[in-house]
Amino acid sequence: MPLTNLDEPLFDGAQATKRDLVDYLDVASDRILPVLRGRPLSVVRALRGQRPFMQKNLPTYAPSWLSRVTMWSHSSRRDVSYGICDDRRSLLWFANQRAVEYHPTLVRADRWDRPTHLVLDVDPPAGSPFATAVSAARLVAQALADVGMTAAVKTSGAKGLHVVVPLSDTSTEDAAAATRALAARAERLDPELATTAFVREDRGGKVFLDATRVGGATVVAAYSPRARPGAPVSFPVPWDDLDRVTPSDFTLRNAATLLADADPWAELMPPPRPVASVLVEEGRDIPVARVQAMHEGKRRARARRASGEGA
Repeated sequence: MPLTNLDEPLFDGAQATKRDLVDYLDVASDRILPVLRGRPLSVVRALRGQRPFMQKNLPTYAPSWLSRVTMWSHSSRRDVSYGICDDRRSLLWFANQRAVEYHPTLVRADRWDRPTHLVLDVDPPAGSPFATAVSAARLVAQALADVGMTAAVKTSGAKGLHVVVPLSDTSTEDAAAATRALAARAERLDPELATTAFVREDRGGKVFLDATRVGGATVVAAYSPRARPGAPVSFPVPWDDLDRVTPSDFTLRNAATLLADADPWAELMPPPRPVASVLVEEGRDIPVARVQAMHEGKRRARARRASGEGA
């Protein structure tokens, strides 16, 4: 498979070339492939002269040997032909297409109704120190410990963290309910620090605990680079080390060296287990954030119109 234009800049602000991307993914392939294998994949591509963009549908020129699956996309409201990155050749093909970010679904293509992980995206407000995100992630860890569960954590590659719990034999509905309940429990532990408010203007400068990453949703893969200044990498971190790192410590240029012969994501991940039933029961009574936000948005729009009419 030919690799082309390797010495071109990867994207503005990357401080890296396409060769750096290809070389890193080649070296890290045996770590990142287990996270991608068998899962519908969306990628963020950085084409020359364009802003990075998310691509779900495989391009028509994708090689016939590349695995793929056609699934209904609720966000796109149409069938999408997703690529599946099962091996090194596939990974390097994506890299040659300038695919910088790798976003697999939380389900495998052959078990669309059984999410393999529960994820809380810990999203601090702009300008806040990384320590704020760490403190909020520890709330999630405590909420999990309270119901006898544990998680692994990784930098998102942006400004936040992903708290990830492996699941066994859990339906999408139960996983969604449990994720909502987990976020609510973490929020109650320190409501001055964390919030589950989906509408940004309602967060009051607090860390957002995003409980919407469920089932067919995607989360950037561990070890995936990000199309952001400095080309950071989403990287696993032991809980005890979170206070000693920042997201910018892990980049396209040093991540392979930091990995050496280790696979920290596999090593730090607890064994999969069924989700705690108490979370499922609690979560069933918590509204779905996006639906709640949609209704609230309509209510506020009506109130603004009424106010204008009254004036």
